[in-house]
Amino acid sequence: MTQAAREIAPAKLNLALHVRHRMPDGRHAIETVFAFCTDGDRLNAEPARGLTLEVTGPFAADLGNADDNLVLRAARALAERAGVRGGAAIRLEKRLPVASGIGGGSADAGAALRLLTSVWGIDPAHAQAVAPGLGGDVPACLLSMAARGEGAGDQLQLVDLGDVSGSPVLLVNPRVALSTASVFDAWDGIDRGVLQDWRSGRNDLQAPAIAQVPQIETLLAWLAAQPGSSFVQMSGSGATCFALFDTEENRDQAGDRVPREWWRLATFLR
Repeated sequence: MTQAAREIAPAKLNLALHVRHRMPDGRHAIETVFAFCTDGDRLNAEPARGLTLEVTGPFAADLGNADDNLVLRAARALAERAGVRGGAAIRLEKRLPVASGIGGGSADAGAALRLLTSVWGIDPAHAQAVAPGLGGDVPACLLSMAARGEGAGDQLQLVDLGDVSGSPVLLVNPRVALSTASVFDAWDGIDRGVLQDWRSGRNDLQAPAIAQVPQIETLLAWLAAQPGSSFVQMSGSGATCFALFDTEENRDQAGDRVPREWWRLATFLR
């Protein structure tokens, strides 16, 4: 056992997300480009006899039963894989909205795997081995670096975001939870083609997400109308949308104009 450690679970963004087809196991084959922000949920942990999770933060109440949280599932899977006999006291500060298309639970699970690898002093290969079984986005969130994802999103290849790395970005959510499964289930099944350049890509889940949460369409139009916004997209299955900005000042001014009933996060791309 080692000493206490802490990790950021950065918000995940899909710069583009193409849905190609449904795989035999029921999951959807996608092509996406993952990017990550500098801000997100926060976790810390220290060695303990058992595995425990304490959740705080503005969205803690939305998580429901902590015993079934993906963080604990990740911790249990990692301990079993690595043969860890001890435990950890984990604390999660939930700062990102739940069921919002920005990685929430997957980002927390990825951060927990990094965190416990450090706390328990084990080989990072164990975290890489258990991540795919926790969810399609968890391998990308474990990596937390810009990457192209294929398969269920878990087949990764690092990409260079070039001049947009470090860009100011504004995330906005209408405070409406949206089930990933329900949005994928509502996809129309049409393969609209391969993802080549994310700048000219699309999010094939946008239409079914808007059908369930019409505010997304309003939100996308609002972001596109903000001075200095250079790229606007819905992330994942929604309902969070984001805009890249040419300057930090323009991003912050847009953030100040976000309607009070919407959630917002002014941050940067990693």
